[in-house]
Amino acid sequence: MSYFCLSNHKIDNKKLTILPNTLETLGVLHSASMENKLLILRTSELIARDFGLEIGAEPLEESELLDLLANQLAYMIEYRLEFLMSLMYRLDVKERCIQEALSPGAKLPANIGLAKLVLERQKQRIFTKQFYKQQKPEDLEEGLEF
Repeated sequence: MSYFCLSNHKIDNKKLTILPNTLETLGVLHSASMENKLLILRTSELIARDFGLEIGAEPLEESELLDLLANQLAYMIEYRLEFLMSLMYRLDVKERCIQEALSPGAKLPANIGLAKLVLERQKQRIFTKQFYKQQKPEDLEEGLEF
């Protein structure tokens, strides 16, 4: 399984250059700006749901979402650390990456490092859901669909 960590920028123990939009580099997005906005919108929805954030009607830029999430994570680190660790586990953020972000020698403050990990993980989830999306069979009888 691949993972992303801030300090080493590793994927499966190989060095990686992190580009601004990983999905664009894979050639998956055709209209980059529109698809990126949709990706951020869906990512915002997931993050708002998981972290109990209220996001207004206007879509957020990625940097605004990162700031909002970092502020929430700062609160959770201070007052709800056990719940935060449980949530990170449920979101499938790699434990090693979390430890690196929380270590005293981390390059970024803990809340920002964790926010970047969460944001990247949620983007991966959206990509996976879109990439492996199954089409509904057209020949299903009524009552048999899920």
